[in-house]
Amino acid sequence: MSAQDFDALPRQPANHQPLTPLLFLERTAQVFPDHPAVAYGAIRYGYRALRDRCVRLAHALTKLGLGRGDTVAVLLPNIPEMVECHFGVPMAGCVLNTINTRLDAATIAYILDHGEAQALILDREWAPVVRAALAQCRAKPAIIEVNDREAPSHETLGGQDYEAFLQQGDPGFAWPLPAEEWDAIALNYTSGTTGKPKGVVYHHRGAYLLATGNVISAGMGRHPRYLWTLPMFHCNGWCFPWTITAMAGTHVCLRAVRGPAMWSLIAGERVTHMCGAPIVMSTLLQTPEKEQRHLPGPVTFVVAGAPPPEAVLAAMRHAGFSVLHVYGLTEVYGPAVTNEWHAEWDSLPAPEQARLMARQGVRYLPLEGLEVMDPATMTPIPADGVAMGEVMFRGNVVMKGYLKDPEATEKAFAGGWFHSGDLAVKYPDGYIQLRDRSKDIIISGGENISSIEVEDALYKHPAVAVAAVVAQPDEKWGEVPCAFVELKPGESATEADLIAHCRTLLAGFKAPKRVVFQELPKTSTGKIQKHMLRAAVRATG
Repeated sequence: MSAQDFDALPRQPANHQPLTPLLFLERTAQVFPDHPAVAYGAIRYGYRALRDRCVRLAHALTKLGLGRGDTVAVLLPNIPEMVECHFGVPMAGCVLNTINTRLDAATIAYILDHGEAQALILDREWAPVVRAALAQCRAKPAIIEVNDREAPSHETLGGQDYEAFLQQGDPGFAWPLPAEEWDAIALNYTSGTTGKPKGVVYHHRGAYLLATGNVISAGMGRHPRYLWTLPMFHCNGWCFPWTITAMAGTHVCLRAVRGPAMWSLIAGERVTHMCGAPIVMSTLLQTPEKEQRHLPGPVTFVVAGAPPPEAVLAAMRHAGFSVLHVYGLTEVYGPAVTNEWHAEWDSLPAPEQARLMARQGVRYLPLEGLEVMDPATMTPIPADGVAMGEVMFRGNVVMKGYLKDPEATEKAFAGGWFHSGDLAVKYPDGYIQLRDRSKDIIISGGENISSIEVEDALYKHPAVAVAAVVAQPDEKWGEVPCAFVELKPGESATEADLIAHCRTLLAGFKAPKRVVFQELPKTSTGKIQKHMLRAAVRATG
């Protein structure tokens, strides 16, 4: 037998189809048509209804003239319509661009322009900021408005009503499969090192694989009941809209993350899984005891970001939660590294368990390569838990690249690996642990904040001569921006002045929470020594 004999067998429609998570919905709707798909207050419907609504959305978008390669932007909280957009938009062949609901008008305008949004589906709560954004951008997307009864405001931009828009679509529409699995399915913007968001492009293959990888890493069985505490605008909810649908689970929607509401839903909806940043854990644990509820069963909490403190882990376990620590970036579809727990670690003292939990871990099953390397030589660092290198990824759950930015894409993929910009050590057992971030990104409550973007805002104040921003540990948010500032001779400004100034230029969560006035440490060439500022922050708490 020769290789040619094997190679002669043809690839054809009967034995090769592009991977896409969209078919998860078709299968579940066929097998479990009446199983609860969505639970949101009084709104309840099964998988047949969810499938029909998604296909109606796809057809209605098609009737607008949209199709392969057209961007549909979405500005929605974690409500049923957001789940529907994760299927209906790509079922039209379009690319789904979920926008962070916490962004300011200028950043939203930039995203709409850069992504060339042809349509924008928004919740009316965000009509004011979208109105301001549209006044600043060239894009003129078709406006489709969701009028959620739970919204605190119902201002309209005069767009089409979402429900009326769906009625224009036909649930019998034969939506097109992607031409190939490399087709873009989603566009996610992330703060880079310059403050200008970069457009990270996902493909159908990667979304399919990461979604199924979630099942394995989270130990998920059939019919999970998933509480949406992780924003679906974050890396498409780490691909969990597709994961939960694949497993015929129930999407328990939650408009705003509040402690009492989470406890009530966990108990009332018999939640089995949820995800989020450490701030969500803190919110749960800090809920007054009288408003907490007894858990109906074990709940798996998948947490990303800074490792939870030992006391928080102990409190979560005492409350009945099983915590899974993961790590990833927007560029790798969300979590691509998981802290695989070993049964023998259960008998270790609590401090030792917390030390092991603090490690980011090993690669997700659908990720082919995870390494810590010297970026100059592209050689692995010693696995001794001491030597530091850059975390690098390679495989099918790495982004296609940065939209309209070939230079940044080439730099990110130098040497055949995706360079994360995160610095880590590697232990003899292969587990990695982050030590620092070469990109100077601050992760606050799960949100990425570019220190350079905050510095740019500070420099726009007439009294500021020199500014540097670093991460300050925060019990509630994990990290918050701390600014070090030198004022110009003869000028004056207070901490409150500079924070208020930044809030006029940035989204509120990006503004510094603390401002320290001092001469900044610099190298002989004038470069600010941020490592000394980080040390000062840690020393002062």
